[in-house]
Amino acid sequence: MKALPLSMLAASALTSFLGQAAEPDIKLTNLTQGLHFTPVLIAAHNSEHKLFNVAMPASTALQTMAEGGNLEPLINEATAASSDMVANPAEGLLAPTSSTMATLTTSDGNNYLSLTAMLLPTNDGFVGLDSWMIPSQAGTYTVYLNAYDAGTEANDERVVEGAGALGVLGIPAAPGGNAGSGASGVTSNENNTMVHIHPGNLGDDDLEAGISDLNNTVHRWLNPVAMLTVTVK
Repeated sequence: MKALPLSMLAASALTSFLGQAAEPDIKLTNLTQGLHFTPVLIAAHNSEHKLFNVAMPASTALQTMAEGGNLEPLINEATAASSDMVANPAEGLLAPTSSTMATLTTSDGNNYLSLTAMLLPTNDGFVGLDSWMIPSQAGTYTVYLNAYDAGTEANDERVVEGAGALGVLGIPAAPGGNAGSGASGVTSNENNTMVHIHPGNLGDDDLEAGISDLNNTVHRWLNPVAMLTVTVK
């Protein structure tokens, strides 16, 4: 029997991999000390679909999630792309140091894993995983996730209850408390209008005035902001 060329063997292996479905167990842990995650969207999708694109302008669906925590437009886009999803596994906010778990049943061809949720309190910050290939080999895999800035709203760091609608400047809420009011605002301009690594909250120690309504001992963070544990059976 004549041996197959290496290129044909690689193509055959890739075809076999791409045709496999999986049911990975997923655990998401909030690593921050003072940020909450809004309802999380976990999606398994093909190579053509994206929840977000770094260094590109945010879609309206991503903007809606990043500024107000609303997943519905992203879910609609993922559904249209025949993605497999788990939405809101924590059944609400995911508090600092807390974890949530889900089992994701994937379809053939949906071999890429993405995740997103808004970070509160931020203007348009979100935790993100972009198109991580689900391993075909059984095992437990750990991925650390960064915070991204949607680039759609200036990070003024003013907590305005009821904000979160597109074009409405301000942070919708500070779920864990420890926030102030009456700040003048850190900035009113967004220089980087592409999706990019979030610069972090600045905050200050004046909760009745100052430039920020955020507490500089509670609401600051460094990347990574989350740990994802994926178990492939």
